Amino acid sequence: MAVNKNRHFYLVAVNKFAILRRTHQAMNNDIIRDIIREGQDTLSQIELYNRPIDFEPAGRYVLVGIRQAGKSYLLYQCAKSLIAQGIPVEQMLFVNFDDERLLGMTAADFDTILQQYAAMYAHQPILFFDEIQNIDGWEHFARRLANQKYQVYITGSNARMLSRDIATTLGGRYIDQHVYPYSFAEYLCAQNIIDSDELAQTNWQYGRRRSQIIRAYDQYMHWGGFPELLLFNNKRNWLNSLYNKILLGDTIKRNNVKNEPAIRLMMKRIAENVRQPTSYNRLANVIKSTGVSTTTASVIEYITFVRDACIILSIDNYASKFTERASVKKHYFVDNGLLNIFLVDGETSLLENLCAMHLYRQYGQQLYYYNRNVEVDFYVPDAGLAVQACYSVGDEETFNREVNALRKLDAVANLTTMQIITNSDEQQITTPEGKTINVVPAWKWLLL
Repeated sequence: MAVNKNRHFYLVAVNKFAILRRTHQAMNNDIIRDIIREGQDTLSQIELYNRPIDFEPAGRYVLVGIRQAGKSYLLYQCAKSLIAQGIPVEQMLFVNFDDERLLGMTAADFDTILQQYAAMYAHQPILFFDEIQNIDGWEHFARRLANQKYQVYITGSNARMLSRDIATTLGGRYIDQHVYPYSFAEYLCAQNIIDSDELAQTNWQYGRRRSQIIRAYDQYMHWGGFPELLLFNNKRNWLNSLYNKILLGDTIKRNNVKNEPAIRLMMKRIAENVRQPTSYNRLANVIKSTGVSTTTASVIEYITFVRDACIILSIDNYASKFTERASVKKHYFVDNGLLNIFLVDGETSLLENLCAMHLYRQYGQQLYYYNRNVEVDFYVPDAGLAVQACYSVGDEETFNREVNALRKLDAVANLTTMQIITNSDEQQITTPEGKTINVVPAWKWLLL
């Protein structure tokens, strides 16, 4: 009798669990269907400024960049383009994995999204997955989608998504694309100061907009190019909030960093010395001098984490030996606004950081600095390009220092192009060797 009674309670409990599981599953399915519909509504209604990026018609993409750089808008832009070609919005499946309703989702749940879409529509969907790196194992699902001939567009806020391991898993089935905040040209276009068609012309004219462009440059140099920032008057508060979200969420929490004071001090030190080569060992010593314990090994990890979160980029000394190149680098912020929240009267640092980002967009890992018997801020050996960033060459000592540094590098590298980028100075210099050095205001150089 006791056995039967126990069996009765067991069967009741199992039945209740099964009912709860079915109810939970039904709720999840309803949520996913809501998310699918909401994504389609957004694609139908959103108005946006088109950024200059062309997607291959049948391409699959992984878009990676810092949060708020505009990756989601590029997904919207791609979807809107497809809709304009006659593809119905019902064929679009847009999911943002930052949605709190998807907390706790695992890679095993990806198929549920496809199943719920299939229950709603007969199309094979075009897939737009935003911030997919939140789900561990996403790359295996992405590979399977490619094998099944889905058209897929993926974004993420972690550069590790482009690591060799993940690239191997994806097996060349996706096109990688780095996404940065607005360039200066995009910044002007987004504010209707210039037109993107004008920039495509060989010799477009500034005309009466010159003063507008220079005022916009001053804003851009100090506050950077995050698209959403244009909507806010208190830009420092917005940037502080974004920085803390990235540092806490995409760096400290994601990597389970226990020593938050150390990583915050490291970032402050990098910002204050953004123009100087810095060794990992030196960073560790500076942090320890404040009474916060850390090690060089930890600092190397922290640098990796903040690079993965796309907050900073690092460039090497072209003239260094391998061991020094691996341990001493110049670190720059991917957006001037993030750098500026650390600085007081940091005009020179902001100008150099702006130059670094502009060049990195064009040359990526081909960009170096040069430091061996001569210091040159930026060097692209494959292009024969050397660039000095100098706020003003108005005094003779500064002028001679910048010009002579370029001449010395030219003597060993036979440069094709030499430039000094300033805040407002402009002239053309002919060296004793018969070479030309162009002194160009940054606002003009950024639009060349």
